[in-house]
Amino acid sequence: MLFIELFLCQFKSLQKKELYCDQPDHSGHCVLFVLIVVSVQTHSGALFPQSLKAVVKTEKGQEVVELSPLPKRAKRTYLAMDTDKEVIGYVIPVFRAEEAREAMEVKVEKKTRTTHIRESAERVELGKTMEEWSEFRKKMNPDSLTHRPEFIVKPRGQTIWEGNTVKLHCTVAGWPKPRIAWYKNNVLIDAKAHPEKYTTESNYNMHSLEIKNCDFLDTAQYCASALNIKGEVSSVATIVVKNGYSPEHGVTFQTTIIDKFEVAFGHEGETLSLGCTVIVYPTVKKYQPEVVWYRNSVPLKPSKWVHTHWSGERATLTLTHLNKEDEGMYTLRVNTKSGFDSYSAYVFVKDADVEVEGAPVAPLDVRCHDANKDYVVVTWKQPAVEGSSPILGYYIDKCEVGTHHWAQCNENPVKYARFPVTGLVEGRSYIFRVRAFNQEGVSRPSRVSEPVIAMDPSDRASLKGGTHVETQGVLTRPLPSVGVIPGEPTDVVVTEATKSYVVLAWKPPVQRGHEGVMYYIEKSVSGSDIWQRVNTGMPVKSPRFALFDLAEGKSYSFRVRCSNSAGVGEPSASTGDVTVGDILDLPSAPGTPVAARNTDTSVVVFWSASKDVSHLVGYYIECSEVGTDIWMPCNNKPIKQTRFVCHGLITGVNYVFRVKAVNAAGYSLSSSQSDAVIVQAAICKFPRSSDVTMLEAVKDYMILSWNPPAHDGGADIRGYFVDYRTVKGGVAGKWHEMNHKAEDLKENVFYQFQVRAMNMAGVSEASLPSGRLECKEWTITVPGPPVGLHVLEVRDTSAVILWEPPVFDGRTPVNGYYLDLKFESAGEEGWKAAHEKVNQVKYMKVTGLEAGASYVFRVRAQNLAGVGNPSVPIGPILAQSRPGTKEIYVDVDDDGVISMVFECADLKAGSEFVWSKNYQAMADTSRITIVTEKGKSRAIFNSPSLEDLGTYSCVVTNTDGISSSYTLTEEGLKRLLDISYDHKFPVIPFKNEMAMELLEKGRVRFWTQVEKCTADCQVEYVFNDVIITQGKKYTMNFDKSTGIIEMFMDSLEVTDEGTFTFNLVDGKAKGATSLVLIGDEFRELQKKSEFERAEWVRKQGPHFVEYLDFTVTPECDVLLKCKIGNVKAETEITWSKDCIEIADDDEDAKKIEKKDGDLTFNIGKISKHDAGVYEVFLKDDRGKDSSIFKLTDAGKTLVNVISTEHGIILQSVVTYHHEDLRVGWLHKDAKISASERVKAGVTGEQLWLKINEPTEKDKGKYAMDIFDGKDGVKRVFELSGKAAFTLSSISSSDRARVIGGLPDVVAIQEGKSLNLTGNVWGEPVPEVSWTKNEKQLLSDDHYSLKFEHGKFASITIAAVTTTDSGKYALVVKNKYGTEAGEFTVSVYNPEDDENWKKIKQTLVTLALNQTDEKNKKIKNNNPEATQCEK
Repeated sequence: MLFIELFLCQFKSLQKKELYCDQPDHSGHCVLFVLIVVSVQTHSGALFPQSLKAVVKTEKGQEVVELSPLPKRAKRTYLAMDTDKEVIGYVIPVFRAEEAREAMEVKVEKKTRTTHIRESAERVELGKTMEEWSEFRKKMNPDSLTHRPEFIVKPRGQTIWEGNTVKLHCTVAGWPKPRIAWYKNNVLIDAKAHPEKYTTESNYNMHSLEIKNCDFLDTAQYCASALNIKGEVSSVATIVVKNGYSPEHGVTFQTTIIDKFEVAFGHEGETLSLGCTVIVYPTVKKYQPEVVWYRNSVPLKPSKWVHTHWSGERATLTLTHLNKEDEGMYTLRVNTKSGFDSYSAYVFVKDADVEVEGAPVAPLDVRCHDANKDYVVVTWKQPAVEGSSPILGYYIDKCEVGTHHWAQCNENPVKYARFPVTGLVEGRSYIFRVRAFNQEGVSRPSRVSEPVIAMDPSDRASLKGGTHVETQGVLTRPLPSVGVIPGEPTDVVVTEATKSYVVLAWKPPVQRGHEGVMYYIEKSVSGSDIWQRVNTGMPVKSPRFALFDLAEGKSYSFRVRCSNSAGVGEPSASTGDVTVGDILDLPSAPGTPVAARNTDTSVVVFWSASKDVSHLVGYYIECSEVGTDIWMPCNNKPIKQTRFVCHGLITGVNYVFRVKAVNAAGYSLSSSQSDAVIVQAAICKFPRSSDVTMLEAVKDYMILSWNPPAHDGGADIRGYFVDYRTVKGGVAGKWHEMNHKAEDLKENVFYQFQVRAMNMAGVSEASLPSGRLECKEWTITVPGPPVGLHVLEVRDTSAVILWEPPVFDGRTPVNGYYLDLKFESAGEEGWKAAHEKVNQVKYMKVTGLEAGASYVFRVRAQNLAGVGNPSVPIGPILAQSRPGTKEIYVDVDDDGVISMVFECADLKAGSEFVWSKNYQAMADTSRITIVTEKGKSRAIFNSPSLEDLGTYSCVVTNTDGISSSYTLTEEGLKRLLDISYDHKFPVIPFKNEMAMELLEKGRVRFWTQVEKCTADCQVEYVFNDVIITQGKKYTMNFDKSTGIIEMFMDSLEVTDEGTFTFNLVDGKAKGATSLVLIGDEFRELQKKSEFERAEWVRKQGPHFVEYLDFTVTPECDVLLKCKIGNVKAETEITWSKDCIEIADDDEDAKKIEKKDGDLTFNIGKISKHDAGVYEVFLKDDRGKDSSIFKLTDAGKTLVNVISTEHGIILQSVVTYHHEDLRVGWLHKDAKISASERVKAGVTGEQLWLKINEPTEKDKGKYAMDIFDGKDGVKRVFELSGKAAFTLSSISSSDRARVIGGLPDVVAIQEGKSLNLTGNVWGEPVPEVSWTKNEKQLLSDDHYSLKFEHGKFASITIAAVTTTDSGKYALVVKNKYGTEAGEFTVSVYNPEDDENWKKIKQTLVTLALNQTDEKNKKIKNNNPEATQCEK
């Protein structure tokens, strides 16, 4: 680094950094005298010259900046050397004047570092003295009495103890007298508002702030601010308040980590949180431990990928947007002054789903190395999964920081996991990512690298540490100097060589002038003297370069030249012959792995390291289930150890493993497969037995009992060792081994016993010694204590206790048991009975327990003599359901087979499902078949009957008491048998019964929808018992995804009257739905179909959108109008009156107007002369249409008839109505008088007559007479003919009706569900309700009432009973009428044969009667309808 110090002989301005000259020379120029002393320091062995610039001020005050021009050539360097050849200074020529142009004088001055520092200090001190003298002179100036504030004494920062008082002082000068304000962390202190805390004083320019009773919150920066009219100044002091007493002093902390996170699995892109609860004892106020998270022993720092949180009790680590780089061993370390505690667990990150099947997964761990001005080396690690074919290479992408544009760096994929990226722009930052490529496609991109700046390493170091340049000396006007041609680079070597590229590196030249240098690289084929420049058009700035497009296998020599503005230097020494090819070889295969059992879901794998490997990246472990050829990665991030625990395996499955090594060159061959290993917990010694008790005693022997260990350690218990010793006078003897039956003992001697269990892993620790047991024959009459207590089915509020009868019955056999319980914390007085009556069986389910409480249980046996001593207590038992606890459930499959199923997710090696009935082994195995598959066991009833009633339980051995039970009752068995029958003979459920709708062109659509069906469901379309197929007339469609079945008919013909049926078959399930179209309903539908088809045909050509009608304009002109559509320019439009065409030259032709699609005929003021029949004709090559309007009787035309739910309304609209006008209505020339049934009135310009509940007598001629006192107008309307047809058509077509879907009689078995759907019609949409025995039904849990699409009304009765029998009706209503569809429901019990016969006879009678009534109605309406009788 180069430091230059400037010392000005005359006055200078340090703030503005300007150099002033004192006197001009004889030539009128301003001569600047500067003495320059340059000290040189080297950094990393290189000298970095700095350009000099001088700022010169002329007499006119102008600043002129003059730079030294680029030197042409320098013959020598001016470095001052000492005797040890060390650089101690830099000599710069001194110029006296521009005119002299004398030869350069060189002044060499040798100074030690001590002398240099002393002189610098003296110069700084002199500068301060001169500055203080100048300020004093200014203040003494009588013309400058007013001046800005100035701190004579500044407040000083202090560090004090908590609870003390601190005082800050300062002295301020200034005129006028400045005003003082105090601030705390930039917030004004109001001492008057807080006198108990702050006190301020100001006396004789001395100011103070007193802070009382300081605490931790008073630690802050305090600022004193002085203000007057000349300006403001401030000074800051820091107050630090320390706790005078450390509460943790002398305390020894104990740290415990609970609620630990387990081995975790995540997928790329997910968010994963790890957490532990930390308990630090004792608790000290304000003391918190240091919580640190590690990944693979490296501390984690918070970033956008990593977030840590410490709540004071729980430490949490959150990994956002997981990536394979996040895989590893995570450790939580809690540090206290007394030590530390830690916990570790592995986190596995699985690859995200590939975008292309068979493509590789993304690479990982992308890093940047050797960053220079235009060059950086990018490295990465190969992924664990190559895809369906080997990886062919990698693509490297770059992106400039601040943009979102990614550019591919290499045209051809590179297979080496290291690539030099060139062509960077100096000073810009970049990020990189990598994608893998194989025959199937390209992988997802890796996680991006950390940003890297394209910059020379020395420049990057100066940015981090900062560069301070200090100059001193004397400068005159700069003159041109001689340039320097750089020397040759040194130490040119090949650092990397692959098949794709070669990387060169070298050291810059020592001699390179004042400017930077650039480099040219030259190559020569081995055996040739011809050198070819590689980068002629683009010299590089960095001492490193990558060469591409070299012939593989050929040898090359390389050399480097330097260049600057002065020219190109001499070449460096040649590298010698270098053969293009991979220097790094693939690693050799690792040794054969050895797999060993670890836990129920993990296996430990060991292997020997690869023997021939360089720059090892790590190892990948793969596993495969025995019998398959599918290999799955166990780790997605390479590891360098030769031991790895593979987690996430399936319990009880056999696996084999293999390992492969990886370095930058690629993957090794996979190792040989390991021997198969089953995934289960490693065998270990189990805990000791407990509760050794005596069951019976005789003169010379005793019978002992004890509880087995809580678990068997992964292997069967092979036996027990029993030891005994004598106890005399409280002194115990030595232990001796004996058999299970303690024989050859001495009578009236006290003994103690202990038990040890044994499995293949060894012998467990001995149990606790039993109490002092006396060998003495029992003579008691009551039974002994029950034995073998154990607990099953522990839940939050219940548990099942089981036991075995006592060995000693007493004088009479045992006839019952009593179960006692107490809380664990209760004493002997806390025992209470769990039941009142004696229990005859050897088990009992205790209910009503408190969740989370611990209980102790014991059992007492009873005989005729009384109740014996209690058993050894069992417990404590925590009343809490195990996480993931599952219960036995009953399943009925598609074949109607009834079974009980129990599942266990924590199944271990050697575990079995043991089924029992009433907690005893099943004696008759012919009634139940047990089928077990992995973690599920199924108990199948072979022939369900009343003999199978009881409590069934299932226990999973070699677990922590996983068990469950199910009680089969008589009611439950009946329900299961009904479900079984439905499954054996299933019925396809329909969401909607068959319905019909009319479509465009007169087409008819028959449709229905099933609730569910399979892909094998088939539909048979039937009409009048004849199967119909798809053809010209019928079109069928079945959408199995939605369950909608459709059949389309182009038109309805007379022969289409009858019954349409859809028959469905889906495996064993069947279903059918029908729709009957007969009689008036069919004929009406046929007419509508023909009309819709005729309308469609009419609209294919020119047609009337709105037929010819009239309107009255505000000018009282009568205007005939119509709207036409689908017309062309060639369409002929012809008007006629009374069958006489109106020609273009007729007078009436002027009244005709066509605008867009509207045709009008303006009659004007109407008169009798205008009466007649008006008609409009449309015609072209596509068709024709006509519309007619009869203006022969204005009264009929101007009076409208509206039908309502109460009757009819006759109305007419006038252009203007005044209250003086009198309106009278006549019927058959007789005046109509107002009544409740007939009313007349005026609403705005509308005159109306309402007739409620009209009858045949209301038909006839109606007249409306309007009289204003002078003139009158009369309108006549005939309520017959067309009007009568209108009323009858409205009442018949739009009236609410039930048009089908409901049966007459329904017979259903008790317990089943009934669903009926009725088809409803009406315009407007009718209101729907259901009644039973003439009482309205409401929707609830038993009755489900629905009305969908305005057409389908359905009722569902769940689990019908005999009380649901009765007469039901579907009632529909709109403004045109009301109708009810009635049917009868009869619920029967098949077991009651006599009642069922009576019901069937009644149903047949009802059905025949209802059929006769319908036939009579049909005959009355249509005597020729004989089809209905059939």
